[in-house]
Amino acid sequence: MSDSKNYIIAFQGHSGAYSEQACHETLPEAQTLPCETFDEAFEAVENGEATHAMIPIDNTLAGRVADVHHLLPTSKLRIIGEHYLSIGHALLGVEGATIDDIKTVYSHIHAIPQCRKFILESGYKKVIHADTAGAAKEVAELQDRSIAAIASPLAAEIYGLNILRQDIQDAEHNTTRFIILSSEPVNILGDNKKVKTSFIFRVKNAPAALYKALGCFADRDVQMTKLESYVGENFKVALFFTEINGHIEHGNVKEAFMALKDFTEDVKILGCYEAKL
Repeated sequence: MSDSKNYIIAFQGHSGAYSEQACHETLPEAQTLPCETFDEAFEAVENGEATHAMIPIDNTLAGRVADVHHLLPTSKLRIIGEHYLSIGHALLGVEGATIDDIKTVYSHIHAIPQCRKFILESGYKKVIHADTAGAAKEVAELQDRSIAAIASPLAAEIYGLNILRQDIQDAEHNTTRFIILSSEPVNILGDNKKVKTSFIFRVKNAPAALYKALGCFADRDVQMTKLESYVGENFKVALFFTEINGHIEHGNVKEAFMALKDFTEDVKILGCYEAKL
């Protein structure tokens, strides 16, 4: 992914969101495009307004990002990469505010419980916001020394806030996994790299169909690293988001997908890309 200065990366959230931080870490020369929703970020790439999208898919504390998982089955975009971002929450206040001044904190619904111990010990009132960077933006606009935001240091820089305390999250392992989406797949077949393949499949309505589908990979020593289900109509689970190690054109992986046809009604390859972990 060279020549990143020519890229425009869409992300969900306001400027200063952790998603934008992931953009800077992955493609530092690229432009970024804030979007109100995940749908808008996907659409920005589909209509050519952006070249890529940086989308969070999992967090070690909060689990999967449900909205994103429900967009993937119908999206025309392809996964071309992944990025793991260590989340370091900071307490941000307006000019002149001190920790002793703070009475209320604004932040995202997932960020607040990730800082539960700090908030409880401080006795702060909690206010849920649409996203962390948006919370920082509102705190900057309010100019109230008693209100702070829990957000990224990048948000502090963008909105002119002071970092009153860094790394206030409860767990050190708070990490978000992002996927990088594009309209075109990446050609990684000839590269000597660890490869991951993401795909979605729908099993046939037959006894033990899922068991037999998974056996296609187990019997050929293909490691499956993720299997997540979707709840379909009448709560019948038939659709699965899956990730494996290996490229779809590699010998044993290719054989596994050929065998998978016998037990599935539909298989959609979302992308083959370099595995970062």
